[in-house]
Amino acid sequence: MGRHTKDAAQEGRAQRIAAASERLSATDGPTGPTGSTTGPATGPPPGAPPTPPTPQAPRSPGATALDSGPGPTAGHPTPPPAAAYAGDGAPPPGAPHTGARHEHRWLVLGVIALAQLMVVLDATIVNIALPSAQRDLGFSDGNRQWIVTAYALAFGSLLLLGGRIADLVGRKIVFLTGLVGFALASAIGGAAPNFEVLVTARALQGVFGALLAPAALSLLTTTFTDPKERAKAFGIYGAVAGTGGAVGLLLGGVLTEYLDWRWCLYVNLLFAALAFLGALRLLHPGAPADRPKLDIPGTVLVSAGLFCIVYGFSNAETHAWSSPRTWGFLAAGGILLVAFAWWQTRARHPLLPLRVVLDRDRGASYLAMFISGAGMFGVFLFLTYYLQQILRYSPVSTGLAFLPMVFAMIVSSVVAQNKLVPRLGAKPIVPLGMGLGAAGLAWMTALDATSGYVGHVLPPLLVMGVGMGLIFAPAMSMATAGVAAHDAGVASAMVNTSQQVGGSIGTALLNTLATSAATSYLVGRRPTPGTRVRAQLESYSTAYWWSAAFFALGLLVSVVLYRKGPPRQATGPTEGPAHM
Repeated sequence: MGRHTKDAAQEGRAQRIAAASERLSATDGPTGPTGSTTGPATGPPPGAPPTPPTPQAPRSPGATALDSGPGPTAGHPTPPPAAAYAGDGAPPPGAPHTGARHEHRWLVLGVIALAQLMVVLDATIVNIALPSAQRDLGFSDGNRQWIVTAYALAFGSLLLLGGRIADLVGRKIVFLTGLVGFALASAIGGAAPNFEVLVTARALQGVFGALLAPAALSLLTTTFTDPKERAKAFGIYGAVAGTGGAVGLLLGGVLTEYLDWRWCLYVNLLFAALAFLGALRLLHPGAPADRPKLDIPGTVLVSAGLFCIVYGFSNAETHAWSSPRTWGFLAAGGILLVAFAWWQTRARHPLLPLRVVLDRDRGASYLAMFISGAGMFGVFLFLTYYLQQILRYSPVSTGLAFLPMVFAMIVSSVVAQNKLVPRLGAKPIVPLGMGLGAAGLAWMTALDATSGYVGHVLPPLLVMGVGMGLIFAPAMSMATAGVAAHDAGVASAMVNTSQQVGGSIGTALLNTLATSAATSYLVGRRPTPGTRVRAQLESYSTAYWWSAAFFALGLLVSVVLYRKGPPRQATGPTEGPAHM
């Protein structure tokens, strides 16, 4: 009897183990018409009264077949569904990542920031290398601008398309493609035997940068969904985006002075390799579940319109404003962008849904990035000229001179996004940054040929750095907050588009105004060395005043448009899978 009882107990244990194994394999095995595992029926015998169904909680997207069994029994509580997992370790096996918490999210931030730094610093690092490249390849002063313009044209005109491609294809694959393409284009540019190859490589850099930049920002948006962590992440990201130009000046100076101008392009291979390995290991693969359709007419209209706008303003640097090549392209660009806006109200699947840009906080953030981009690039350009041509700084010394501004920008960016914006909102913070930017630029108008660095250059630089930090991190965060997952790519692209187009327009306008000021100063004066220096100073001062006016306009716009109070928290499921 005891032996039979023991055998029965072992047989019952074996049956329970087999039944549990069948339930575990239900997630991967074949399913029947109702989604249950195929196999012999285990229902009540014929003639027995039907068993009432056990009430169950709705299944979450990450729930497995184990969650669909009967309710808890005594001593065997039902395990929590996989989607409820929010720990810092790896997610449970078989549970799809929901975007709520990524187990390596701070390492992901490092990868994203490294890629963004590569894209941003490339806009200024080549400026330092231009004189050496011109001597080596033998191209003219008139062609020199195309080394910069080719990149700006491709990057600025294709950013919205790049953002939508990230929404369509998946952010990881677009991010990796952008990294590889950018690295290959940089290698081609570094090895360029002539001007034509170098310009082509710069245009290719812009194309792949237009894929990389919006994918990076949308990855950040969907990775950090906790408000406190999101604030820290965007504080760091905003600091990187804002200081990339100054880092490019420093790095370009070091590479040009101690190695060769070609290393200003080759260095991107190192950045891209590190970011690629990190992204390959850390980012989750997959394609978006809710894929938007590609708006072909909208894509053509906005890409052509932005191309004409950037080309028109860039052309103004070498041609008169009355030239058809200047005003003609500007007029065509304006018409195309108006047509694009009209089409977005009628397209079934718009490239840039108006719901993205018509939100007050988001629209204010895009305008803030546009205006500050116009003013900031002017600072880097003309202060670099001043330090090298008037104070006779070397390229390395010029880059080092910007470092205090970089540190001030990083500190103010992190403090603003972590401490100030969550309590006060963007309305007082971004306008304050605009005001400090205007004040710092107005202060720079007092610089002359006898000014020293510590007493005259450093103080306005620090003011500018604090102001930029108060603008960039809050504006970038507010520009992408509360955006639906299938719009995250295009919303992120709008941030980069605003900054890039603003920088292109600002640089062209300030160059034209500065050149006109220097020419006017020399009228009726003998062209002595001292007169030429004073003419240069007059041109720089004019550029600073106009940049200050840009920031004053930004102060007015941000005061009017931003809502009062702390940022509103999204109430719907705005975030999608974190690394698609």
